[in-house]
Amino acid sequence: MPKSKVRKKAAYTPPADRRTPVKVKPAGPSHPIYIAVMLGVMLIGLAWLVVNYIAGEKIGFMADLGNWNFAIGFSLMIAGLLMTMRWR
Repeated sequence: MPKSKVRKKAAYTPPADRRTPVKVKPAGPSHPIYIAVMLGVMLIGLAWLVVNYIAGEKIGFMADLGNWNFAIGFSLMIAGLLMTMRWR
């Protein structure tokens, strides 16, 4: 039986990079107002929950909200926490 021929594959050469590099503008530090708002939103959310626990039944609009006070307080704290991701 005759021996089959072995085919040689050409070495792989990656295609040339056609993209031009883009220079990224370095981001500076966050503005102090951004940091103040971030911390303020987190503290307002914490204060909302504390006031709800201590005197929520005595404050008219908080008593009307009921368990929505937890959603308001935690959403404020989460909004402040999400703001920390953009803090430089």
